[in-house]
Amino acid sequence: MIDHIGIKVVDFDRAKAFYDQAMAPLGASLMMMVPAEFTGGRKVGGYGRDRPVYWLSEGETASDAKHVAFTARSRAEVDAFHAAALAAGGRDNGAPGLRPHYHPDYYGAFVFDPDGNNIEAVCHRPE
Repeated sequence: MIDHIGIKVVDFDRAKAFYDQAMAPLGASLMMMVPAEFTGGRKVGGYGRDRPVYWLSEGETASDAKHVAFTARSRAEVDAFHAAALAAGGRDNGAPGLRPHYHPDYYGAFVFDPDGNNIEAVCHRPE
């Protein structure tokens, strides 16, 4: 149902470094930078697997903290996302594991990005 989502970040280059590393285990990467003439000089870039769906937009202040969950194709991807996000400077907000209070097969991990957003990778496949 959601086509794409965007968040504001204070330091685009810091956020980009974090997301470049955290998204790689999920098979996602920075796919597009919007030319500055269309953004008023702000840095705006989109991440995705097949097309950009998660957009970072440079701003003077970050958006109120958001929770965004990305689909992982396996539990191993969830584990790798969590490790990569922590290595990139993220703060732990929930180690990889089952969350049966959501659903019996819900396997997720949570980190705070540099702007305090709660970023999650989740796999719904039984393994």
